[in-house]
Amino acid sequence: MDQENVSATLTVAVPAARVFAVLADPTTHSAIDGTGWVQEPADRAPLTEVGQIFRMDMYHANHPNGDYQVVNKIQKLDPPRVIAWLTGQEKGDGQQEFGGWIWRYDLAPLSPSETEVTLTYDWSAVPQFIRDRGIQFPPFGPEHLINSLHHLADLAAPTSRAWAPGG
Repeated sequence: MDQENVSATLTVAVPAARVFAVLADPTTHSAIDGTGWVQEPADRAPLTEVGQIFRMDMYHANHPNGDYQVVNKIQKLDPPRVIAWLTGQEKGDGQQEFGGWIWRYDLAPLSPSETEVTLTYDWSAVPQFIRDRGIQFPPFGPEHLINSLHHLADLAAPTSRAWAPGG
């Protein structure tokens, strides 16, 4: 595959600021996830600045440990238009190692109550030594991104009781 990113777009009947607030709250990420891999946030603080680290507990049947934890580092934060993070892991010595794949949400307000949301998974910066491990990119089917966007829309909907600002 020559293209090293995949994306999906969905228009939601929700103001961009509310969609962004849901994305900036790590406690919502397991409900947004379209794969079921994201479990609970290990860090629950709202995402507020570039360079901020937040960890998520994960589960994947094909992972050597089943349960594992990822470390995410905010790469782009421009409320209420863009939020993106690089995903990696914490090594045994406490150092963080990032694999080169980025999750990015771009929000385009279409009106005061409608937002076009694009979710992109980009693996173009994955180094060769990780690719040589035989990891498939993307590690999920194309339905994952659109499922995630529908989950996000449901959570951000003004009538949703599943989420209130502040988790």
